[in-house]
Amino acid sequence: MSLKNKTAIITGAGKGIGRALALALAKEGVHLGLVARTASDLESLGKLVTEQYGVKAVATIADISIQSEAEAAFATISQELGAIDILINNAGIAQFGNLLDMEPEQWKRIVDVNLMGTYHMLRAVLPGMIEHQKGDVINISSTAGERGFATGSAYNASKFAVMGLTEAVLQEVRKHNIRVTALTPSTVNTDLAVNAGLKIGSEDHMMQPEDVAELALATLKLPSRVFVKTAGIWTTNPQ
Repeated sequence: MSLKNKTAIITGAGKGIGRALALALAKEGVHLGLVARTASDLESLGKLVTEQYGVKAVATIADISIQSEAEAAFATISQELGAIDILINNAGIAQFGNLLDMEPEQWKRIVDVNLMGTYHMLRAVLPGMIEHQKGDVINISSTAGERGFATGSAYNASKFAVMGLTEAVLQEVRKHNIRVTALTPSTVNTDLAVNAGLKIGSEDHMMQPEDVAELALATLKLPSRVFVKTAGIWTTNPQ
């Protein structure tokens, strides 16, 4: 299925998986609403996709864990681009530590961004998709949303919750021809992974953001009569 001239909102678009998703979609002719907290990252990305691929790009600075900022970002993008065909909830943060060692506010912040940010964007975008009886939502979860590990209580909780949210919402909106998918990559070579202290291998032995973007594209290009509920992607032979 062609994606040309569709419109997409990507959260956490400035770096890592979000940036790779933006470039991959722009190459397919998708107009982009780019949401992140760092202006410089979005400005350079918006300029790149516009000049290289000729698509429209609207950059909005927002902390999507705050409902009013998520709604304002959506309003700005939809005013410029019109109806939204694709929402990719990619924004996320990660910090690790034993439950008793992490400060409550630090623990809560991870849940606020990873879970509540996804919820806020869904609340903003889904009414328009329901009105038009079509749309695609991709929630970027993690293998951490499928299995817990020591020091991961906050991150695990947030990503498990994203999986449950995805399951519930897809059952609510599939009757409106809206497809909702959760992608669950293992560790990806991103700034988030580096800053969280995760082990990063060589390019040949470590998943890259572009790999996740390719999987997202594959799900979006499926015939509209079907959708992928959950898809995992793993590094073949990490070293």
